[in-house]
Parts: sequence; C-alpha cells; structure tokens
Amino acid sequence: MLKLKEGQKAPIFSAKNQNGNNISLTQFLGKKVVLYFYPKDNTPGCTAQACNLSENIDNLKKNGFIVLGVSPDSEKSHLKFISKYNLSFDLIVDESKSICKLYGVWGPKKFMGREYDGVHRTTFLIDENGLIDKIITKVNTKNHTEQIL
Repeated sequence: MLKLKEGQKAPIFSAKNQNGNNISLTQFLGKKVVLYFYPKDNTPGCTAQACNLSENIDNLKKNGFIVLGVSPDSEKSHLKFISKYNLSFDLIVDESKSICKLYGVWGPKKFMGREYDGVHRTTFLIDENGLIDKIITKVNTKNHTEQIL
C-alpha cells in the first residue's frame, strides 16, 4: 500500500459520480475537500459514517468543506445508497479500485480470521492548494464530522 503523508500534494484523479458525471479533484482547487474512502454502500459502519456527514453538511460547508465519498461500488449502488439515506454529497465510483490504490487505502485486511483485500476506511482533508492537510485513519463512523472539524 502506498503511504501518503500530510503536507504532500493530493493525488489527482478523475472518475464518475453516482449520476455518471465526471468528477476531478482539480475542479475543487481553491476549496477544502473531505475525501473519504469507505468499504461498501449500505453496510452498518459505512451508513453511520455517510449519515453523520450528511446530517452535518451545513456545518461542514460553513467551515468551507466539500464532501466526496469513494468506494468500489457501482453508480447504481451509489444512487440507491444516496436515495435511501438522503445523502447530500457526491459518491465517486471506483470499481477498478484505481483511486483507492492511488491513495494507498486498498490492501490486505483481516476479519474474523479471514484475510482479504479491501478498502481501509480513511479520510483525507485536502486544503485549497490541493495539499493533504490531515489524514484520519481511525475513523469514528458515528462522530466523523467532529473528527474533521
């Protein structure tokens, strides 16, 4: 797994969101970005995290943040997830896991004695100049906004 560090330039990517629209990190230069990686739509931890961010979106925006979620799920899955929980931000499709690998969040995991490759839940706070301001690896899914602010 690639190891990004705070103060480094955030890797540039371009991918589709839940509506099939192209999203590029470069379009957010001049703004602060919460780029959060999560394993799977509609799972308990991922739902708690997404709902916490969505419920606090006004506070995040007031502090200058744009929120983008990234997972290996499809456009269709992202659309259902957004619709079911009334999420108020874009989810980026990374079925090839190329963005996850670019940010070093795709790699070996263990669960109940089983080893597999998956997304390590990680949030990158990117400043207005495209630099990584903070990396949150120990994400509290129920209070993630608090960790960010």
